[in-house]
Amino acid sequence: MTKIVKVKTGSKFEEIASYSRVVAVDNWIYVSNTAGRNPDTQEIPEDVIEQAEQVFKNIERALVPVGASLKDVVVSRVFIQDPEDTAKVMEFIGTKFRGVDPVTTVTCPPLGSTVYKVELEVTAYRGASEADVETINVSQ
Repeated sequence: MTKIVKVKTGSKFEEIASYSRVVAVDNWIYVSNTAGRNPDTQEIPEDVIEQAEQVFKNIERALVPVGASLKDVVVSRVFIQDPEDTAKVMEFIGTKFRGVDPVTTVTCPPLGSTVYKVELEVTAYRGASEADVETINVSQ
């Protein structure tokens, strides 16, 4: 029988829009698009990299209750408000995912508020960090 676990983090937005921060379906873990708002202080840093740091803290915090970590991420979707921030945001994200190497989509759409400079959505697979991984390099 399939087991589904839904993680709520107490965000007022989860309540208003009726969604979960994390939904785990067996070993598949889906994390909602996450912004850089500090859940304890409700503050959002102005600097895009500080926001990115908080985004990762928020995602890591949400993964723990379902027995996963950033090392289990297999897909990431990065949303950057200002295209000029793309290079520095992706360089920072590279430091967080070095060796994890998920498939990644990067886009620069308008976000839900101009205060948000970067958001991240991830999909993880519980146990991916312990899996036997084969890397194939294709050159042309």
